[in-house]
Amino acid sequence: MSKKYPITISSWTLGDQCKFEDRVIAAKEAGYEGIGLRAETYVDALNEGLYDEDIMAVLEKHGMKVTEVEYIVQWAEDNRSYEQKYKEQMCFHMCDLFGVNHINCGLMENYSVEHTAQKLKELCHRAGKRIIGVEPMPYSGIPDLKKGWEVVKASGCDNAMLILDTWHWVRADQPYDILTEEIAKKVVSIQINDAYDRPYAKTILRDESMHDRLAPGTGAKDTAGFVKMIKDAKIEPAVVGVEVISDEILARGIKEAAAHTYDNTVKVLRETWPEVVED
Repeated sequence: MSKKYPITISSWTLGDQCKFEDRVIAAKEAGYEGIGLRAETYVDALNEGLYDEDIMAVLEKHGMKVTEVEYIVQWAEDNRSYEQKYKEQMCFHMCDLFGVNHINCGLMENYSVEHTAQKLKELCHRAGKRIIGVEPMPYSGIPDLKKGWEVVKASGCDNAMLILDTWHWVRADQPYDILTEEIAKKVVSIQINDAYDRPYAKTILRDESMHDRLAPGTGAKDTAGFVKMIKDAKIEPAVVGVEVISDEILARGIKEAAAHTYDNTVKVLRETWPEVVED
Protein backbone atom coordinates (compact mmCIF):
# COMPACT_ATOMS: atom_id res chain seq x y z
CA MET A 1 0.00 0.00 0.00
CA SER A 2 1.26 3.44 -0.88
CA LYS A 3 2.47 5.66 1.91
CA LYS A 4 2.03 8.88 -0.06
CA TYR A 5 0.32 8.26 -3.38
CA PRO A 6 -2.57 5.77 -3.63
CA ILE A 7 -1.72 2.91 -5.96
CA THR A 8 -4.85 2.84 -8.09
CA ILE A 9 -6.13 0.25 -10.51
CA SER A 10 -7.43 1.89 -13.64
CA SER A 11 -11.00 1.26 -14.70
CA TRP A 12 -9.64 -0.16 -17.96
CA THR A 13 -7.43 -2.73 -16.22
CA LEU A 14 -10.47 -4.62 -14.94
CA GLY A 15 -12.57 -4.02 -18.04
CA ASP A 16 -16.29 -3.28 -18.12
CA GLN A 17 -17.88 -6.70 -17.69
CA CYS A 18 -17.76 -6.97 -13.91
CA LYS A 19 -20.17 -5.84 -11.23
CA PHE A 20 -19.14 -2.85 -9.14
CA GLU A 21 -18.66 -4.73 -5.89
CA ASP A 22 -16.64 -7.46 -7.63
CA ARG A 23 -14.35 -4.74 -9.00
CA VAL A 24 -13.87 -3.32 -5.52
CA ILE A 25 -13.21 -6.73 -3.97
CA ALA A 26 -10.67 -7.75 -6.64
CA ALA A 27 -8.76 -4.49 -6.20
CA LYS A 28 -8.82 -4.69 -2.40
CA GLU A 29 -7.69 -8.31 -2.24
CA ALA A 30 -4.80 -7.59 -4.62
CA GLY A 31 -3.54 -4.77 -2.40
CA TYR A 32 -4.69 -1.68 -4.26
CA GLU A 33 -5.61 1.38 -2.23
CA GLY A 34 -7.91 2.91 -4.83
CA ILE A 35 -9.90 2.16 -7.95
CA GLY A 36 -10.43 4.27 -11.03
CA LEU A 37 -13.84 4.72 -12.61
CA ARG A 38 -14.81 5.97 -16.02
CA ALA A 39 -18.13 7.68 -16.49
CA GLU A 40 -19.22 4.51 -18.29
CA THR A 41 -18.32 2.16 -15.43
CA TYR A 42 -20.00 4.49 -12.95
CA VAL A 43 -23.16 4.38 -15.08
CA ASP A 44 -22.83 0.58 -15.20
CA ALA A 45 -22.99 0.60 -11.39
CA LEU A 46 -26.13 2.74 -11.53
CA ASN A 47 -27.60 0.30 -14.04
CA GLU A 48 -27.07 -2.50 -11.52
CA GLY A 49 -29.64 -0.66 -9.44
CA LEU A 50 -27.16 1.03 -7.14
CA TYR A 51 -27.67 4.59 -5.99
CA ASP A 52 -24.80 6.87 -5.06
CA GLU A 53 -25.25 6.01 -1.39
CA ASP A 54 -25.10 2.28 -2.25
CA ILE A 55 -21.87 2.78 -4.18
CA MET A 56 -20.35 4.67 -1.26
CA ALA A 57 -21.52 1.94 1.14
CA VAL A 58 -19.80 -0.76 -0.95
CA LEU A 59 -16.56 1.24 -0.91
CA GLU A 60 -16.76 1.74 2.85
CA LYS A 61 -17.59 -1.93 3.44
CA HIS A 62 -14.36 -2.99 1.75
CA GLY A 63 -12.17 -0.10 2.91
CA MET A 64 -11.67 1.15 -0.63
CA LYS A 65 -11.85 4.53 -2.34
CA VAL A 66 -12.38 5.78 -5.87
CA THR A 67 -9.23 7.83 -6.50
CA GLU A 68 -9.33 8.39 -10.26
CA VAL A 69 -12.09 9.73 -12.52
CA GLU A 70 -12.12 9.67 -16.32
CA TYR A 71 -12.63 10.35 -19.23
CA ILE A 72 -13.61 13.60 -20.94
CA VAL A 73 -13.13 13.55 -24.73
CA GLN A 74 -14.02 15.61 -27.81
CA TRP A 75 -13.68 18.78 -25.74
CA ALA A 76 -12.07 20.73 -28.59
CA GLU A 77 -15.05 20.26 -30.92
CA ASP A 78 -17.14 23.34 -31.68
CA ASN A 79 -20.34 21.30 -31.85
CA ARG A 80 -20.14 18.68 -29.14
CA SER A 81 -22.87 16.09 -28.83
CA TYR A 82 -25.22 16.13 -25.87
CA GLU A 83 -23.78 12.75 -24.92
CA GLN A 84 -20.32 14.28 -24.54
CA LYS A 85 -21.65 17.31 -22.67
CA TYR A 86 -23.54 15.04 -20.30
CA LYS A 87 -20.54 12.76 -19.86
CA GLU A 88 -18.49 15.79 -18.85
CA GLN A 89 -21.07 16.74 -16.23
CA MET A 90 -21.09 13.14 -15.04
CA CYS A 91 -17.34 13.32 -14.48
CA PHE A 92 -17.78 16.52 -12.47
CA HIS A 93 -20.43 14.79 -10.35
CA MET A 94 -18.15 11.78 -9.80
CA CYS A 95 -15.36 14.05 -8.60
CA ASP A 96 -17.68 15.62 -6.05
CA LEU A 97 -19.14 12.28 -4.97
CA PHE A 98 -15.82 10.51 -4.49
CA GLY A 99 -13.68 13.44 -3.38
CA VAL A 100 -11.42 13.23 -6.43
CA ASN A 101 -9.90 16.49 -7.64
CA HIS A 102 -8.65 15.59 -11.11
CA ILE A 103 -10.18 14.18 -14.29
CA ASN A 104 -8.27 12.30 -16.98
CA CYS A 105 -8.89 13.81 -20.43
CA GLY A 106 -7.85 12.83 -23.92
CA LEU A 107 -8.31 14.33 -27.35
CA MET A 108 -8.33 12.24 -30.49
CA GLU A 109 -9.03 15.14 -32.85
CA ASN A 110 -6.01 17.06 -34.13
CA TYR A 111 -6.25 20.84 -33.95
CA SER A 112 -3.72 23.65 -33.72
CA VAL A 113 -2.16 24.46 -30.36
CA GLU A 114 -4.05 27.75 -30.34
CA HIS A 115 -7.48 26.22 -30.93
CA THR A 116 -6.85 23.32 -28.53
CA ALA A 117 -5.58 25.66 -25.81
CA GLN A 118 -8.68 27.88 -26.13
CA LYS A 119 -10.98 24.87 -25.84
CA LEU A 120 -8.97 23.59 -22.88
CA LYS A 121 -9.40 26.98 -21.24
CA GLU A 122 -13.17 26.72 -21.69
CA LEU A 123 -13.18 23.19 -20.26
CA CYS A 124 -11.11 24.30 -17.27
CA HIS A 125 -13.58 27.12 -16.65
CA ARG A 126 -16.48 24.65 -16.63
CA ALA A 127 -14.51 22.37 -14.32
CA GLY A 128 -14.24 25.07 -11.65
CA LYS A 129 -11.74 24.02 -8.98
CA ARG A 130 -11.33 20.53 -10.42
CA ILE A 131 -8.09 19.77 -12.27
CA ILE A 132 -8.21 18.80 -15.92
CA GLY A 133 -5.43 16.30 -16.61
CA VAL A 134 -4.51 16.22 -20.30
CA GLU A 135 -3.02 12.89 -21.34
CA PRO A 136 -0.74 12.86 -24.41
CA MET A 137 -1.23 9.73 -26.54
CA PRO A 138 0.85 9.01 -29.66
CA TYR A 139 -2.16 8.22 -31.88
CA SER A 140 -4.15 11.27 -30.74
CA GLY A 141 -4.39 14.98 -31.44
CA ILE A 142 -2.00 15.54 -28.53
CA PRO A 143 0.60 12.93 -29.46
CA ASP A 144 3.46 13.78 -27.15
CA LEU A 145 4.72 15.80 -24.20
CA LYS A 146 5.78 18.69 -26.42
CA LYS A 147 2.30 19.47 -27.73
CA GLY A 148 0.68 18.58 -24.42
CA TRP A 149 2.84 21.10 -22.62
CA GLU A 150 2.31 23.75 -25.29
CA VAL A 151 -1.46 23.38 -25.02
CA VAL A 152 -1.52 23.40 -21.21
CA LYS A 153 0.80 26.39 -21.04
CA ALA A 154 -1.11 28.35 -23.70
CA SER A 155 -4.41 27.77 -21.90
CA GLY A 156 -3.15 29.90 -19.04
CA CYS A 157 -5.24 27.92 -16.55
CA ASP A 158 -4.00 26.94 -13.11
CA ASN A 159 -6.21 23.85 -13.22
CA ALA A 160 -4.89 22.65 -16.60
CA MET A 161 -2.30 19.93 -15.99
CA LEU A 162 -0.79 16.81 -17.55
CA ILE A 163 -1.10 13.07 -16.98
CA LEU A 164 1.87 10.95 -18.03
CA ASP A 165 1.51 7.28 -18.96
CA THR A 166 4.42 4.87 -19.50
CA TRP A 167 2.88 3.18 -22.54
CA HIS A 168 2.11 6.45 -24.30
CA TRP A 169 5.54 7.79 -23.40
CA VAL A 170 7.50 4.91 -24.89
CA ARG A 171 5.28 4.51 -27.93
CA ALA A 172 5.87 8.21 -28.68
CA ASP A 173 9.60 7.36 -28.65
CA GLN A 174 10.35 9.97 -26.02
CA PRO A 175 13.57 9.86 -24.00
CA TYR A 176 13.55 10.25 -20.24
CA ASP A 177 15.52 13.49 -20.18
CA ILE A 178 12.93 15.91 -21.62
CA LEU A 179 10.81 16.41 -18.50
CA THR A 180 11.90 19.85 -17.35
CA GLU A 181 11.33 21.26 -13.87
CA GLU A 182 8.73 23.66 -15.27
CA ILE A 183 6.74 20.89 -16.95
CA ALA A 184 7.05 18.59 -13.95
CA LYS A 185 5.18 21.09 -11.80
CA LYS A 186 2.20 20.63 -14.13
CA VAL A 187 1.97 16.84 -13.83
CA VAL A 188 -1.04 15.86 -11.73
CA SER A 189 -0.81 12.06 -11.92
CA ILE A 190 0.88 9.13 -13.62
CA GLN A 191 -0.11 5.77 -15.05
CA ILE A 192 2.37 2.91 -15.31
CA ASN A 193 2.48 -0.27 -17.37
CA ASP A 194 4.83 -1.83 -19.94
CA ALA A 195 4.99 -2.70 -23.63
CA TYR A 196 6.41 -5.18 -26.07
CA ASP A 197 9.61 -4.24 -27.85
CA ARG A 198 7.97 -3.98 -31.26
CA PRO A 199 4.90 -1.75 -31.58
CA TYR A 200 1.85 -2.40 -33.71
CA ALA A 201 1.78 -0.57 -37.05
CA LYS A 202 1.07 3.16 -36.73
CA THR A 203 -2.33 2.76 -38.37
CA ILE A 204 -3.47 0.38 -35.63
CA LEU A 205 -1.37 1.60 -32.72
CA ARG A 206 -4.49 2.44 -30.72
CA ASP A 207 -5.51 -1.22 -30.94
CA GLU A 208 -2.36 -2.15 -29.06
CA SER A 209 -3.07 0.51 -26.46
CA MET A 210 -6.60 -0.77 -25.89
CA HIS A 211 -5.93 -4.52 -25.99
CA ASP A 212 -2.29 -5.50 -25.57
CA ARG A 213 -0.39 -3.70 -22.83
CA LEU A 214 1.76 -5.42 -20.23
CA ALA A 215 2.09 -5.16 -16.46
CA PRO A 216 4.88 -2.87 -15.18
CA GLY A 217 8.31 -4.43 -15.48
CA THR A 218 7.17 -7.46 -17.50
CA GLY A 219 7.79 -6.08 -20.99
CA ALA A 220 10.69 -4.84 -23.09
CA LYS A 221 10.44 -1.19 -22.11
CA ASP A 222 12.05 0.56 -19.17
CA THR A 223 9.17 1.06 -16.75
CA ALA A 224 11.72 1.56 -13.98
CA GLY A 225 13.31 4.36 -15.98
CA PHE A 226 9.94 6.06 -16.37
CA VAL A 227 9.28 5.85 -12.63
CA LYS A 228 12.78 7.14 -11.88
CA MET A 229 12.13 10.10 -14.19
CA ILE A 230 8.98 10.93 -12.20
CA LYS A 231 10.80 10.57 -8.89
CA ASP A 232 13.82 12.63 -9.97
CA ALA A 233 11.49 15.38 -11.21
CA LYS A 234 10.03 15.53 -7.68
CA ILE A 235 6.52 14.99 -8.99
CA GLU A 236 3.94 14.22 -6.33
CA PRO A 237 1.20 12.43 -8.28
CA ALA A 238 -2.37 12.45 -7.03
CA VAL A 239 -2.32 8.73 -7.80
CA VAL A 240 0.03 6.12 -9.15
CA GLY A 241 -2.37 4.64 -11.65
CA VAL A 242 -1.87 1.14 -13.02
CA GLU A 243 -3.40 1.06 -16.48
CA VAL A 244 -2.73 -2.33 -18.03
CA ILE A 245 -5.30 -2.78 -20.78
CA SER A 246 -4.83 -6.38 -21.85
CA ASP A 247 -7.28 -8.88 -23.26
CA GLU A 248 -4.93 -11.72 -22.34
CA ILE A 249 -4.47 -10.69 -18.72
CA LEU A 250 -8.16 -9.89 -18.23
CA ALA A 251 -9.08 -13.30 -19.66
CA ARG A 252 -7.55 -14.82 -16.51
CA GLY A 253 -10.33 -13.21 -14.47
CA ILE A 254 -10.50 -9.92 -12.63
CA LYS A 255 -8.96 -11.24 -9.41
CA GLU A 256 -5.92 -12.60 -11.24
CA ALA A 257 -5.66 -9.43 -13.35
CA ALA A 258 -5.70 -7.28 -10.23
CA ALA A 259 -3.15 -9.44 -8.41
CA HIS A 260 -0.79 -9.71 -11.41
CA THR A 261 -0.77 -5.99 -12.11
CA TYR A 262 -0.44 -4.98 -8.45
CA ASP A 263 2.38 -7.40 -7.63
CA ASN A 264 4.45 -6.30 -10.61
CA THR A 265 3.74 -2.63 -9.91
CA VAL A 266 4.98 -2.95 -6.33
CA LYS A 267 8.07 -4.80 -7.53
CA VAL A 268 9.00 -1.91 -9.85
CA LEU A 269 8.24 0.71 -7.21
CA ARG A 270 10.33 -1.03 -4.55
CA GLU A 271 13.28 -1.04 -6.93
CA THR A 272 12.93 2.57 -8.04
CA TRP A 273 10.84 4.57 -5.59
CA PRO A 274 10.76 2.56 -2.34
CA GLU A 275 9.37 5.36 -0.20
CA VAL A 276 6.12 5.11 -2.16
CA VAL A 277 5.33 1.63 -0.85
CA GLU A 278 5.32 0.12 2.59
CA ASP A 279 7.51 -2.82 3.44
